[in-house]
Amino acid sequence: MTQRIITGVVAGAVFLGLAILGGTPFHILVALLVMIAMAELFKMRKLEILSFEGILATLAALSLSLPTTQYFPKLGTDSNFTLFTLFLLIMMGVMVFTKGKYSFEDLGFPFLSAFYIGIGFQNLLAARENSLFILFLALFIVWATDSGAYFVGRKLGKTKLIPSVSPNKTVEGALGGVISAIVVAVLMVFLYPKQAPNIGMIHLIILVAVFSVVGQLGDLVESSLKRHFGVKDSGKILPGHGGILDRFDSLIFVFPVMHLLGLF
Repeated sequence: MTQRIITGVVAGAVFLGLAILGGTPFHILVALLVMIAMAELFKMRKLEILSFEGILATLAALSLSLPTTQYFPKLGTDSNFTLFTLFLLIMMGVMVFTKGKYSFEDLGFPFLSAFYIGIGFQNLLAARENSLFILFLALFIVWATDSGAYFVGRKLGKTKLIPSVSPNKTVEGALGGVISAIVVAVLMVFLYPKQAPNIGMIHLIILVAVFSVVGQLGDLVESSLKRHFGVKDSGKILPGHGGILDRFDSLIFVFPVMHLLGLF
């Protein structure tokens, strides 16, 4: 627990500090997170990240997540998806020269991995560019959900949520996580009303409940992946916490849904 707390404080301070700073330093941090997350996925699948498809998939994820238009304005406003498509087409072109050893089905994992990681971090950066409050709102919703689910689940949890995926999660804990997220979000709005989105309180509470549920779904998706590949954690880069995917699995789901529902 001591190791977990120290890691959480240090890693959280670095992430939040660079998030507040924004700009290129934060973009560099996100690029590192994307590369590590891709390496974790490939390792779970027992594939080499430095393989041809591993490098191309990582480049695809980076091109999708980072603000390429800012750094390469001549590529046009849709450069993220243009570059992502280019790397996908190159991966598909490899099939021609492998004499059946690299099939269309083999493209599924690297392509889906790149999209999964890339679109999540793309929306994280988009949220930061739009509003620091929105970024912090998402972070605190996820953190409050995790904490609420853990403590309520330990105290009151009886009904298993999806034991085949995550045997320790309970329905009571999940509901406790939603309530915790709502309480924290309402407090944030009361403390920083000028920075908060201009929507009614009932609307906000409904959205926060949705985001909390979506965040828990993101966590369950990663749990399902780890169970499928037979690993306990996605990585070991964060002592006591596991890998980057273990910490960002919920946010990878929450940010795109926040964008879809118009918060940024």
